[in-house]
Amino acid sequence: MTDVSRVLVRAVAREPGRAVRLAAWSIAEVAPSFVVGLALAGAIDDGFGAGRPGVGVVWVGVLGLSWILAAVGARQALLALAGIVEPFRERLIAGAVQDALVGGRAEAAVVTRSNLQVEVARDAFATVLGVLRSFVFTLVSVVLGLSALMPAVLVLVLPPFVLGVGLFLLSLPALGRRQREFLAADERTTESVTVAMGGLRDVVACGDEERTVAWVGRRVDEQAGAAQALARVTAVRTFSLGLGGWLPVVLVLGFAPGLGATPGVVVGVLAAVIQSLTPALGGLVEGLGVSGVRLVVTLERLLGNRPAVGPERVTPPDVRVELAGVTFRYGPDADPVVAELDLVVAEGEHLAVVGPSGIGKSTLAALITGLVRPEEGSVTFGGVAADRVDPAARVLIPQEAYIFRGTLWDNLTYLSVASETRVDGAVEAVGAGELVGRLGGYQADIHAGALSPGERQLLALVRAYLSPTRLTILDESTCHLDPAAEARAEEAFARRGGTLIVIAHRLTSALRARRILLLDGTKAVSGTHADLLVSSPLYADLAGQWDPELEQVS
Repeated sequence: MTDVSRVLVRAVAREPGRAVRLAAWSIAEVAPSFVVGLALAGAIDDGFGAGRPGVGVVWVGVLGLSWILAAVGARQALLALAGIVEPFRERLIAGAVQDALVGGRAEAAVVTRSNLQVEVARDAFATVLGVLRSFVFTLVSVVLGLSALMPAVLVLVLPPFVLGVGLFLLSLPALGRRQREFLAADERTTESVTVAMGGLRDVVACGDEERTVAWVGRRVDEQAGAAQALARVTAVRTFSLGLGGWLPVVLVLGFAPGLGATPGVVVGVLAAVIQSLTPALGGLVEGLGVSGVRLVVTLERLLGNRPAVGPERVTPPDVRVELAGVTFRYGPDADPVVAELDLVVAEGEHLAVVGPSGIGKSTLAALITGLVRPEEGSVTFGGVAADRVDPAARVLIPQEAYIFRGTLWDNLTYLSVASETRVDGAVEAVGAGELVGRLGGYQADIHAGALSPGERQLLALVRAYLSPTRLTILDESTCHLDPAAEARAEEAFARRGGTLIVIAHRLTSALRARRILLLDGTKAVSGTHADLLVSSPLYADLAGQWDPELEQVS
């Protein structure tokens, strides 16, 4: 058994109760497939055609009752199916994120691609499981129904049906190869778009739009070519469906009367084939031909991407941050966003990073935290390469704060084990006390969609304040707060201890820092506010334009 097969079997075996309910309700759902031939033949031959309309009405009523049962069964089967598929998705996504972290591949593009693959696998698994159980139960139901009606007609129905199914199954390997090529091209496109969008402001600021568009465009063209090749191979599905689903109809019409079938039996057999058997085959062809191949290929990539042994994560002896000759660009043909940057941030320092929008400030934050790797040079944290540092040693809060659905307590203590007294202290220090009270206390359930951007930022700040990290990077993570709230939060982190790097949204953030780093696209200069007013015309211009209520520096 392959790794993919084991994963799928375990997904069902982990939920035995739901699997049994799925099977039981599937029997109810296919009741019309068993009844339809018998009911129509009885209604025509023994009822309306024989001058006994009462008997005909009874048979029609039996068919109607079977459809009511089928409707109830379909709803319950869908619920049971979801009970198997959703836990499968949760395990996959947890594994994908864990593998990215353990494998040292926690770049945004890698995690985004893995999450997209998990969603594809979840949808494909639901489709495959649904069509397989529908096909099997429908086929058995139709065969039993036709055997009870007139066994001789099975020779007209089953041989072409089996040939159609066999031809389709033989085509699956070729479909699999094309699907793998398509998914590989899709991955390259997703990674390119994610990288380009992540550095969009920097790309625009450097005037590198045309080369970035061309780079992404090549990936899109490759994916389009792979999609066309896949479409050509899938034409065999149409032929399989015609052979197995519609040839039996022609054979029944041509030869069933010669076998002694009455008009009612012919109508009943045609109804069973057209209403039940052909749609079941169509679902199988579509489900396995698209979703089945996609499921196998996607799981192969997810399982194949798992590192056997991830790089060792190191807790650095100190939090001295050093960048030596660092150059980074988005795409091989793009201009560098950060070029030959040298920077040292001593342990315990409070540094503010300022500069025009899109100049590379967020890229610098990603480099320091190891989320992206430099093209040239090195980034170290306590002497350890940034991408090998234990995640618990530093925390980055982006502009768009992440809040997950759960209790307020779970959100605040996600990065730490803290007593209520310590949480109270953090809430008070950051200035979130009023918000906590308004939400209903620590045990209140919260949802990100019900919170404003500023409220989400406050909660993320409390979470970071409680974490054991000795390096905190605030990447415009107070931009939705008013200046007073921003000042309170930043001052709380400064008093907390450790190293603090603030990607400044307002110039007041720079004024609170011990040192300021100015990025201007061609070089980086650092110093105090007073030093930069004298030495940097750009900084003096930013300071001269600043309005405490409105103006921003990024």
